[in-house]
Amino acid sequence: MKCNLPLRILTCGVCLAALAGDHSRGVGAEDSYVTLGPGLAYKSLGTYSVERLQKIVTEERQAEGFAKFDQSYPAPKHAVKLYRVRYQSVVPEQDNRCTLATGLIAIPDIAARELAVVSYQHGTTFGRTTAPSFPENSYETRLMIAQFPGHGYLLVAPDYFGKGESTEPDSYTVRDSTRQACFDMLMASRSVCESMGIKQGPLHLTGWSQGGWCTMTFLHKLESVQVSVAAASTASAFNDVFPSVQRWILGYQPTDAEYIPGCYTLNLFSHEFYHGLTGLTDAAIRPEYQKLAGQLYRGEISYATFSEGTPKTVGKYLRPEFLASAARGEGRYWDILRRSEAYRWQRKTPLHSVFGQIDEACPPYIAKLSIDYQQIARGAEGQAIDAGPKADHRGTFLYAVAHQKTWFDTLLNRKQ
Repeated sequence: MKCNLPLRILTCGVCLAALAGDHSRGVGAEDSYVTLGPGLAYKSLGTYSVERLQKIVTEERQAEGFAKFDQSYPAPKHAVKLYRVRYQSVVPEQDNRCTLATGLIAIPDIAARELAVVSYQHGTTFGRTTAPSFPENSYETRLMIAQFPGHGYLLVAPDYFGKGESTEPDSYTVRDSTRQACFDMLMASRSVCESMGIKQGPLHLTGWSQGGWCTMTFLHKLESVQVSVAAASTASAFNDVFPSVQRWILGYQPTDAEYIPGCYTLNLFSHEFYHGLTGLTDAAIRPEYQKLAGQLYRGEISYATFSEGTPKTVGKYLRPEFLASAARGEGRYWDILRRSEAYRWQRKTPLHSVFGQIDEACPPYIAKLSIDYQQIARGAEGQAIDAGPKADHRGTFLYAVAHQKTWFDTLLNRKQ
C-alpha cells in the first residue's frame, strides 16, 4: 500500500494495525500508549527530577566517557516529563511506502503553556535503541534534556527510520527518509502537545555529527515548505556526504576515529536497501568482512564485536576495485551521495556551525561548508564557531550544547 502525500501525517492500514492492539489501551499504566488519532500515539516514560538532571550534567558525564573535555553547564531548574511518540511516516525512496517511526518529546514541568522548541537530531549510533526515545541508552539525549527542557524549552528528538521502535533497516545518511522522519516527528509532536494544552513557540534546530547533517537537510525541507525556523546550530556536521566518504576512504589520517569503518558500513547497507542498489555491499566490502558487516547493520552483533574482527581503516576494509571507483566517483551510488549534500542553497535561517580543531571524525573544513557556501549564495547570517584546540568529536558536542543554549536564549531575550 502506498501513501502519496509525504508532507503530512498520513493514514495507512498497515501503520494503523501496528498502532492498535496492546499499544492502544488509553491512559493508565506506564507501558500504555495513548492513541490520539490515525497513525499517532504516545506514552509516558516518566519524569527526570531536577536532582537527576543535575547528575546528568556532572556525575553521568564521567561515567559515560564525556568528561575529557572541560565544559560546565548551568544547574537545571525544572523537572522534565518524557514521552515516546509513535507516528506514521513514509519512505520517499520507495514510492512513499508507509512506515511507523518513533521519537522523544521532553516537556519542562512548568506552568507556561507556550514553549520555545528545540528539535534535536542525534548522532551516529550502532544500537537500535541507542536513540532519543530510549533516553537511558543515550547520554547525548540526556544532556540535551538537562540543558534545554531543564531550562524551560520543549525538546523534540526523532529516532529516525531503523532506530527506536521502528522495524525498518537503518536509514543512515539516506537523505529523503531522514528528513521525512524528522519532519513527521515535528508535526506529530505538535499534535501531542496540542492534546496536552501546550502551544509550540519559536522553533530551533540542533544536531551533532550525523545529526548535524540531518539538521541541515531537515532545515532545507522546512524552508522549502515555508515552516519558520528561528535559528539552527550544528556540531561536527557532515554537511556533504560525498567528500566525507571520499575522505574516509582516500584520505586516511593517523588521528582518524577507529569507528569510521563501522559508520561506513551503515552507509553502504542503508543505501543498498533504501535506494535498491542490489549488490553494493558485496561489491564494496572485502569478502572476509561481509558477514560481520551484515550482522552489525542488522543489529545482530555489537560494535565491539564488529571492531574486533575488522580493520580500523576503511581502505583495508574495502575491495581494491571499489577503492578505485571511489577515486573516480563514478556510478549511481556516488551520484546519490553527491545529491546528499545539505548546504548548497540560499539559506533563510541564521546558522551557527560548531567545529573542533582536533575532531577525529569530522574535519573543520567539512563542518564549515554550510557557512562558507553562503558567501556564494548570499543567504542568512551564519558563523563558524571554533570549540577550541582541545575539542575532539565529543568535545565539540559538549561545547556546542552550551553555546547553543546561550545563543538561543539571546535570540529569545531570555535571562541566562
